[in-house]
Amino acid sequence: MAVTTNQASAARKFSWRSLIKPVVFIACLAPLAAGILAVATNNLGPNPIESLLHLAGEWGLRFLLITLAVTPLQVTFKWLWVAKLRRMLGLFAFFYACLHLIIWVVLDQGMDLSSAFSDIIEKKYITIGIISLLAMLPMALTSNRWSVRKLGKRWKPLHRVIYPVSVLAVVHFLWQVRANDVAEPALYLGFLLVLLLWRFVRQMKST
Repeated sequence: MAVTTNQASAARKFSWRSLIKPVVFIACLAPLAAGILAVATNNLGPNPIESLLHLAGEWGLRFLLITLAVTPLQVTFKWLWVAKLRRMLGLFAFFYACLHLIIWVVLDQGMDLSSAFSDIIEKKYITIGIISLLAMLPMALTSNRWSVRKLGKRWKPLHRVIYPVSVLAVVHFLWQVRANDVAEPALYLGFLLVLLLWRFVRQMKST
């Protein structure tokens, strides 16, 4: 009877663990689904393009910060399973950042690449946004087991670029909002500073 009980308990545990990734994956698609529904129902407010830009950009930033929070959660609460979500969360951050760029180029700029390039050069917050997206590209391309094996010790330093990328992403958001509308990006900045402080303290303890 004890063996049967243990087996049943293990089966329940395995079933719960196996559901985490699919559930999180579906949850990560929820902002995209919300955007598509808002377009279909014409429920994007007076400036639909700006609303879509904000939706995609903000979720790209949120997933970036959530990805950074994985290690603190894993270490602090001993949630070993959460580490398995890091790659997926990081890729979703890149996905929404790319979607943010596509909406800007196609809808906001009307595919006028000359105008888009001028804005990239002239407007600092767009310049920083492009730099942060380009810096995410190598991480996205190497977020697979083959790259981990191929790069060896170089893989971790490459993926630590997520820290400066996150800073740039927050600054990108902060610089584009109006002076009386900084509460939201300031909240993200505060969360990022907590994560960076946690990493700094951990590094100091390990040395």
